[in-house]
Amino acid sequence: MARLPYADIPERTPQLNIFKLLANAQTAFRPFMKYGLVLLRDLEVDPIVREQAILRVAALTPGAEYEWVQHEAIGRAVGMTDEQVEACRAGDPGDLVLRFTEEVVRDAAPSDETFAAMAERYGPRQIVELILVIGNYMMLARLMATARIDLDEPIGASLIDGGS
Repeated sequence: MARLPYADIPERTPQLNIFKLLANAQTAFRPFMKYGLVLLRDLEVDPIVREQAILRVAALTPGAEYEWVQHEAIGRAVGMTDEQVEACRAGDPGDLVLRFTEEVVRDAAPSDETFAAMAERYGPRQIVELILVIGNYMMLARLMATARIDLDEPIGASLIDGGS
């Protein structure tokens, strides 16, 4: 059972415990939901790269099983392979995105070597977008862990495609 109550949310919002938990922050709820949708739908960074980062954050955060369950389904919906999903869980220093994400989570910034490799592969917009994704999902993972959120069944692609 969660440590914090779940608040009522609008019917058109997916009835997920994470959204019900976030709704306790009444003034931040709507702006945060809009921001979250931007991160899931409107970035230049590739959706697989985005989901690799989110899953690596979840794997690195004790108590973030909720994030893992939801985003493994989303990752698979955008085309992640079994091998990519497992690499997110276990870590793979040979995978640049996973290494970058792990260094940002663990050290607050990537090493010069990792950053240089990212800058060769991705433009400034994509790097900033990826950092925004990492930071957002670090915050959510910590909220989930602190609240001891109850798991929901994954809803997968409906979050990224608007439910269509």
